[in-house]
Amino acid sequence: MKNGVWRRVFRDLLVSVGFLGLAVALAWLLSQLHDDSNPFAPTLFILAVALIARFTTGYVCGIIASAVSVVCVNYLFTYPFLEFNLSISGYPLTFACMLLVSVIVSTLTTQIKKQEQVRFEMEREKMRADLLRSVSHDLRTPLTSILGASSVLMEEEDLSASDRMDLAREINKDARWLVRMTENILSVTRVSGEGVALTKEDEVVEEVLSSAIGKFRKNYGDVPIRVEKPDEILMTGMDATLIEQVLTNLLENAMMHGKTTTHIFVRIAREPGRITLSVEDDGLGFPPLMLSHAFDGQTSAKDTQQPDGRRNMGIGLSACRAIIRAHGGEICAYNKKGGGAGVSFWLPDEEDAHGQ
Repeated sequence: MKNGVWRRVFRDLLVSVGFLGLAVALAWLLSQLHDDSNPFAPTLFILAVALIARFTTGYVCGIIASAVSVVCVNYLFTYPFLEFNLSISGYPLTFACMLLVSVIVSTLTTQIKKQEQVRFEMEREKMRADLLRSVSHDLRTPLTSILGASSVLMEEEDLSASDRMDLAREINKDARWLVRMTENILSVTRVSGEGVALTKEDEVVEEVLSSAIGKFRKNYGDVPIRVEKPDEILMTGMDATLIEQVLTNLLENAMMHGKTTTHIFVRIAREPGRITLSVEDDGLGFPPLMLSHAFDGQTSAKDTQQPDGRRNMGIGLSACRAIIRAHGGEICAYNKKGGGAGVSFWLPDEEDAHGQ
């Protein structure tokens, strides 16, 4: 905790010194261009104070910068130069107004930042509440199914071996679904907290995709998956477990919610500064009204209801967005012109960035 406070103080100090130093340099340059007459100095320092207030924490740095700015303008950029002189007609009032304006700008900027933080916290709490409601609804169906099937196994002694095996399969299927749901929820919780820093390592993108496809095969058999990729080996920094979860979610959603899906298409491509992956299918596509809120965890039962009562798409895609954004990327959903749905996301191409 103490280390975090000192880091923030040190950062705020560097930001303040940097902006004030830049204001001094620009004001000095303008003085040289205007034969020591510099009507721009007060404006430059007020701008520096506004930037300091914007990029530092609290009021202190902005108010101190306001006082320092008044001193700098008086001592460095007001005749007689390199001397303090408050006796010249009109200067005391000018400097008092400058100090007042600087303090007001600093205060207003800080208040705006606080309002933005409050709005961000409200949106995050709303997302958590929506996710909790969605999870509570979705967990009922598999839990009820597991409870019912296990009760039959315990109470019905005359069940045939095949019936017992069918019930065991249903329990296994529902248990696997609950595991995937739990993984998604834990991932959202893991990457949505304040100060979260992912442990990223350079990974081969194709290997992470292959692992996700193998995991998908355990539940969906031999559904044809066509992979398009460049000849070169693409590597970038990532948490491989989380990105594998994203790809597994997208593959499962393509199968579960495409309804008529018979083929899945995955593309890997390198673009300037980023690596893009897309998962598409030949199913029915996203309901048009769902596209605007596909990743917020608020998909309705009408949009995603399955024959067995499960509604996993909203939570799965919400987890995908949280993971991708935590990596510094972005994700989007769309419907293909020829039919079917697609989800595409990109990750920063750290190898390309290092190369430049």
